[in-house]
Amino acid sequence: MIIRESVKVGDKEITIETGRIAKQAAGSVFVSCGETMVLVTVCGAKEARPGQPFFPLTVDYVEKTYAAGKIPGGFFKREGKLRDNEVLTSRLIDRPCRPLFPEGYMAETQVIATVMSADAINPSDVLAMIGASAAIHISPIPWAGPIAGVRVARVDGQLIANPTFEEQKQSDCELLIAASKDAIVMVEGEADEMSEADMIEAIQFGHKSVQGVLELIEKIREAVGKEKWAFEPPKRDEKIDARVKEVGLSTVIEACNIAEKHPRYDRFGEIKREVVADLAEEFPEQEGDIKGAYEDLRYNTMRGQVLDDTRRVDGRDYATVRPIAIEVSLLPRVHGSSLFTRGETQGIVTTTLGTRQDEQKIDGLTEEYYKPFLLHYNFPPYSVGETKFLRGPGRREVGHGNLAERALTKVLPPHEEFPYTMRIVSEITESNGSSSMATVCGGSLAMMDAGVPIKAPVAGVAMGLIMEGEKYAVLTDILGDEDHLGDMDFKVCGTDKGITAIQMDIKIEGLAQEIMSEALEQAREGRLHILGKMNEVMATPRPELSKYAPRIETLKVKPDQIRVVIGPGGKMIKAITDQTGAKIDISDDGTVSIASPDGEALKKAIEIIESLTLEPEIGQKYNGIVRRVENYGAFLEIAPGKDGLLHITDMDWNYVEKVADLMDLGDEVEVMISDIDRDGRIRLSRKQLLEKPEGYVEPERKERREGGRGGRDGGRGRRDRDGGRGRGGRDRDRGGRGGSRAGGRDGDRDRDRGRGRDRDRDRGRDRDRDRDRDRDRDRDRDRDRPRAQEQKD
Repeated sequence: MIIRESVKVGDKEITIETGRIAKQAAGSVFVSCGETMVLVTVCGAKEARPGQPFFPLTVDYVEKTYAAGKIPGGFFKREGKLRDNEVLTSRLIDRPCRPLFPEGYMAETQVIATVMSADAINPSDVLAMIGASAAIHISPIPWAGPIAGVRVARVDGQLIANPTFEEQKQSDCELLIAASKDAIVMVEGEADEMSEADMIEAIQFGHKSVQGVLELIEKIREAVGKEKWAFEPPKRDEKIDARVKEVGLSTVIEACNIAEKHPRYDRFGEIKREVVADLAEEFPEQEGDIKGAYEDLRYNTMRGQVLDDTRRVDGRDYATVRPIAIEVSLLPRVHGSSLFTRGETQGIVTTTLGTRQDEQKIDGLTEEYYKPFLLHYNFPPYSVGETKFLRGPGRREVGHGNLAERALTKVLPPHEEFPYTMRIVSEITESNGSSSMATVCGGSLAMMDAGVPIKAPVAGVAMGLIMEGEKYAVLTDILGDEDHLGDMDFKVCGTDKGITAIQMDIKIEGLAQEIMSEALEQAREGRLHILGKMNEVMATPRPELSKYAPRIETLKVKPDQIRVVIGPGGKMIKAITDQTGAKIDISDDGTVSIASPDGEALKKAIEIIESLTLEPEIGQKYNGIVRRVENYGAFLEIAPGKDGLLHITDMDWNYVEKVADLMDLGDEVEVMISDIDRDGRIRLSRKQLLEKPEGYVEPERKERREGGRGGRDGGRGRRDRDGGRGRGGRDRDRGGRGGSRAGGRDGDRDRDRGRGRDRDRDRGRDRDRDRDRDRDRDRDRDRDRPRAQEQKD
């Protein structure tokens, strides 16, 4: 049976189809919005493997490049390892779905979301989340859903559900929300210093937006849903629970009050072994049940102590932040570094500055782009005193790094003002909860230590919740135990003005708005406390970059001048790099970035590029180099490939007999552009930059006599009248022969023009003579024709 139903979310229509594709899966749906389509399937084992200690749920979100009409790159030309974006989306699907499986359910389950079509308008991650919920809900796998996902943006103060990619670019917040009918289940996103009240409003808007989707999923479940597999969590003998509590309660309470992590864990381990040994004879072959009863006792004791005694594991009250210690400039050769310690959580965070060539190229499904800001979070096994193979970052590390990156991105300076590629690396050296928030704090400090002009410092704090019935406690700056034993993990990052990033995971069925508001307000107080501690050490960025960091300067050239800077085959840009050692990068819009740790090399590279792209203007001054000397003047190079004529009459206010008296090849002369003709030829002047001598009188220009030697029209005198000077018009001011006062090349052109007129006149005379000769020949022929006729007769 094929079912295809649609629902409106905001102004977008989402369609869910089932019964046509992947029918052998336990549950499958085809979800679409616009021309973006995602196939989501779920399969699961009916029974768990013997001794399975955890719930083996696997969620994979896969973007197929054919969905966007592309062929994968690389040698093999096929999709391989999941990219970071796919890993993050897989986590977004996993986190709200996992808590809704029954307690104790250990059967292997797999959800696969495959993007089959992408229109570059509507995002596919929300569709994958909706599809996962629908597929699990109509399958026979036991599950307490459904949930639905929605993305919330705010454009010009207006909240939008499921914005397009274009609307996201205009938005000042982006929240991905998963919710059930009655409560919020998960929140993740970022914002431009959004207030807590606005954040609550956006979350509630998202909750209302998904109600139609939830109703549709329920409707499809009623029509084609399969009967759920019967499942009952394994039960223990109640006598075991009673005896474990009787034997171990007092020692467990004692261990719960040990503040330090490893001594506490060691004591818990000792108590566990003692309880198992004491009850082994009483309950033979039930060691697993005894251990399970002990873990439940430990879990309930710690939770009860928080709710009943208002005392946390390490002795703090609900709102107190652990002691904080901060150091900056820890690593001398690193561009920026910090050591951030909060309780037993510690991280060394570094900032490295690079050029545009260091940007990360992202080969996305619908677009390719470059990232100038990177944050990598590393969680080595020694941070928790364990041994483990190092096999690259896992999903948890990718997710934690992404959250910290979201938090810090919002305070970065515009790339036009600070054109560096920045990479932050967080090495967690100790961990007892909130290591991702230590990364946010340490990253902010490391950037300021590197001299990055961020808008404001950023801090993060992890909140927790323990809830039994109507009683609950919201905890600030949670420990690892409180995260494991609690009902919520709520991370909030921001400045003193507002929230820049948020992540919330609920382990219970949902969270009431009142509790969420209380948690956000308590998180704000904790964040301000942490920011105060950070400001005591470093409140503002350093005024100068590290001496080991590259200096980057940018300048603009016209797009049609890019080829001049690059040169044929990259010859020119390579020459500049070889000469100065600077790195040069040119954007298509003509932005040239020059980077070098050596200030002099940077200055030299800038001068070369400016001279290459120079556009001469009348009145500009230059230091020109004499490249050629003639009797009538000197040719000076004022920029690479650009020269001009400094005429002998423009060299000095006083009379100059010879050019060589003032300058020689290789001399550097300060000149000014006095004229540029239509052909782009440059005329230079030196005397305009000199002080005019006292009493200086401009020489009178003598009246030229008409006529000259030879020729009907006065020979060369005719050319004088026409503008040429010839021999009859020697320029006494410059003492040379031939040419006009305008200088060598102008004089040559005038002489050529006069000679051309002479040639034209001679050709005209020849034509006249030929015409007269032809006319006389025709007349003689006409006269002789009658005589020839008479002789014939």
